[in-house]
Amino acid sequence: MRAAIYARYSSENQRASSIDDQIRLCRQEADQRGWIVVNEFSDAALSGALGEDQRPGYRTMMAAAKRREFDVLLVDDTSRLSRDSVDA
Repeated sequence: MRAAIYARYSSENQRASSIDDQIRLCRQEADQRGWIVVNEFSDAALSGALGEDQRPGYRTMMAAAKRREFDVLLVDDTSRLSRDSVDA
């Protein structure tokens, strides 16, 4: 299975190394499941409440998903994807 990873931190609540930590944890999960990570997407110092047009990494990830470049998306926590559970 082809996996992609999305990581994000917001400047008010986290540090820049948080993205590396999130990616590391997601890669560990992919390895345990035998999935191949084909891409990583991230947004630094941007709130999850922002729309797609304001988060370039999220926008790029969504475009890749529409092109079916990966089968599954890994996030460390759904709050990294969006602060709105309906969006997530």
